[in-house]
Amino acid sequence: MANHKSALKRIRSSETKRLRNKYQHKTMRNAIRTLRELTSKKDAEKMLSSVVTMIDKLAKTNVIHKNKAANLKSGLQVKINNL
Repeated sequence: MANHKSALKRIRSSETKRLRNKYQHKTMRNAIRTLRELTSKKDAEKMLSSVVTMIDKLAKTNVIHKNKAANLKSGLQVKINNL
């Protein structure tokens, strides 16, 4: 158990951040899954911008690595171009 007030606060804030990161990461994965299942190029292009924004925000806050973000965006763009 933590012995200092600051350590207790760190435990609370770390748990809050962990849950928020987990939620945002799962939301991104679901959005990518939904985008990959689309068959209409028009709908896919419309959804791509919001998914790319989501990926960029997660990379900026280090929830995912910047190279993973780049690979995800590249793969999604290739998929949409091939529709």
